[in-house]
Amino acid sequence: MKNNRLKMLALASIMTAYFPVLAQHEHHQEPKKATAKPAEHDMKGMDHKNMKADTVDHSKMDHSKMDHENMKHDTGHMTHSFSLSLPMTRNGSGTGWQPDATPMYAYMKHASKWNYMLHGSVFLRYTAQNFNNDGLKGSKSKVSVPNWFMGMAQRQIGKNGLLNVRAMVSLDRLLDGGAGYPLLFQSGETWKGEPLIDKQHPHDLISELSVAYTQRLNENIDLTLYAGYPGEPALGPTAFMHRMSAFNNPDAVLGHHWQDAAHITFGVVTAGIRLWKFKLEGSSFTGREPNENRFDFDKPRFDSYSYRLLFNPSTNWALQVSRGFIKNPEPLHGGENVDRTTASVQHSANLNGKNRWISTSAVWGLNEAGGHHREHSALLESNVQLDKWAVYGRYEWVQKSVDELGFPGNIRISKDQFPISMFSIGLNRQIASFQNTLLQAGGQIGIYSIDKSLRPIYGETPLSGQVYLRITPGLMRM
Repeated sequence: MKNNRLKMLALASIMTAYFPVLAQHEHHQEPKKATAKPAEHDMKGMDHKNMKADTVDHSKMDHSKMDHENMKHDTGHMTHSFSLSLPMTRNGSGTGWQPDATPMYAYMKHASKWNYMLHGSVFLRYTAQNFNNDGLKGSKSKVSVPNWFMGMAQRQIGKNGLLNVRAMVSLDRLLDGGAGYPLLFQSGETWKGEPLIDKQHPHDLISELSVAYTQRLNENIDLTLYAGYPGEPALGPTAFMHRMSAFNNPDAVLGHHWQDAAHITFGVVTAGIRLWKFKLEGSSFTGREPNENRFDFDKPRFDSYSYRLLFNPSTNWALQVSRGFIKNPEPLHGGENVDRTTASVQHSANLNGKNRWISTSAVWGLNEAGGHHREHSALLESNVQLDKWAVYGRYEWVQKSVDELGFPGNIRISKDQFPISMFSIGLNRQIASFQNTLLQAGGQIGIYSIDKSLRPIYGETPLSGQVYLRITPGLMRM
């Protein structure tokens, strides 16, 4: 007992340095006797000899070996955030879906009526952008700390009701400053009244505060009402920091404001209906992107709307198409409204091991704002996890306008739009673990292909690179 207490005190001291909530989390707990009919899980690969008939330790079950297609749920088991009939592994960001075979890295605790989950990520890294073209545009290096933490709580109400509460925070503004971190060819939002270009903006301290209620009509039909301030509307794929295909990549995607930038919206209400493997959703939300004050709550406007169709044909696949009509997302663009269309395919599969999996995402996004402003983006990213080692990569193609790239007035540009391609590859290794918490080290390098008219400004074949340490919850096994 004394050694266990010393371990818990050491864990609390380490985690408090990253986020105080983690220090309060009680991961190890006494197994809880089931008070309701046991869930009918597929128990392949589990140790039946040492399992008591009335006891299930949810911290040690391997989700990757479970039969998600035929899984049923009852009181005392954490399900999907918005369905008593779906597995928790389908949870994406907002109300979106991921494949059921998606691995989960999180802490989980069960109480008598409520179930709790906590997950997040902290990178401590050194990044250098356009380091082979010193003195040219976008050439900058910095020590930065991309991070986020999300807590969830849910409880069953009656036989068919489900209440879900979420909170997400980010310390980006405190640790990386108002201008965020360097990221070549990134654009979107402002700092001190100027557009952020070749930088990724910091996320708001409160990035999600939402509540949702789902009523199950039968095993194949759910009705859900979701409200967030802030929250995420039914628009786009699972946000990049929550996608397992980007699990080990610290960088935001260059097509963020074409694909998934609406994941922090100050004022959103979404209604959805799930029919078997499909889900149809509609949202009313605030089109204006978050302002420069990352600590306040922006004015809710509910001046924009979106709709989305989700389809998970099997355990390994998740597809979505969506369209949003966004009023004045960027104040510096003179009241310009944007119509955004997205489509995505996500795939996840276990590779026959307790921590061996692959996850891949393909995303397309289009922003339209009248005849003069029509730009596409495309993304393909993947992460292969092989126990303690991981290799990951990302390919992006995006069309950036003159305004998006912010060229000085004394530079003459003959084009209004520029295609930019980027390919990055990274390697990551677990170097320590404690109390289901992982410490990893990694690095990556990226190479850019740009239009020849941009080369006098950015140089020939810009390169970016980084090295990092990362702390994250371990793989959640039952």
